[in-house]
Amino acid sequence: MATQTSDLLAAAASPTVAVVRAIADEQLDLPTPCRGYAVRDLLNHLFEVVVNFQALAAKRPVEWADKPDHLTDDGWRDRFAAETRRLADAWSDPSALEGVSPGMGIPQATVGGMVLLDLTVHGWDLAAATGQPYRPAPGAVAALHELVAQLGPNARKMGIFAEQVPADAGLSGLDRLLCDTGRDPAWSASA
Repeated sequence: MATQTSDLLAAAASPTVAVVRAIADEQLDLPTPCRGYAVRDLLNHLFEVVVNFQALAAKRPVEWADKPDHLTDDGWRDRFAAETRRLADAWSDPSALEGVSPGMGIPQATVGGMVLLDLTVHGWDLAAATGQPYRPAPGAVAALHELVAQLGPNARKMGIFAEQVPADAGLSGLDRLLCDTGRDPAWSASA
C-alpha cells in the first residue's frame, strides 16, 4: 500500500536520481546554488537527508551531527538510488503520516513534505551546478507550493531558505518554487 507522500517521493526521486547518476567525479568541487555548498557537499547533505528521513518516517531518532562522506567509493550513485527507493517505501506506511514527529515536533505529514522539498529543490541545485536538464515531478512541485508558503517565514529566519527572489509573472511552477526558497532560477556557476 502506498500513501500520496510515498508516491510523490518516488516520482520526485526519479529525476533527481538521474541527475545524480550523471554527475562526473570531476564535477564534485563545482559550486551550487546553495551558498557554501560544492556539489560534493550537497550530495552528502542529500544522502544524509534521504537516510535520516527514512528513520523519521518510522518516528525513530536521527543524528544530524554525524557528517559521513557518502562518496567514498565508486558505488555511491547506485547507493543513492537505493536509498531513495527505501525512502519512498518508508513513507508508504500510512502510520508514517500520523501524529507529530518526536524528533522535530511538527506534524509527520509536514516532515514528509520537507523531504519531498529537499529531493526536488536539491535535484535542481545539482542539475544547475553540473549543467544538466531537470524536469521535476509535476505533482511534487504543485504539492510543495503550499508547504513552502507555510514554512517559508520560519525557514528564512532560521537560514534554511534565503530571502525570496522576486518572481516574474509567467514563471513555471518549478521556477516559482525556486524563487520562494531563495534561489534564482537563472543561476549559473559562471555568473
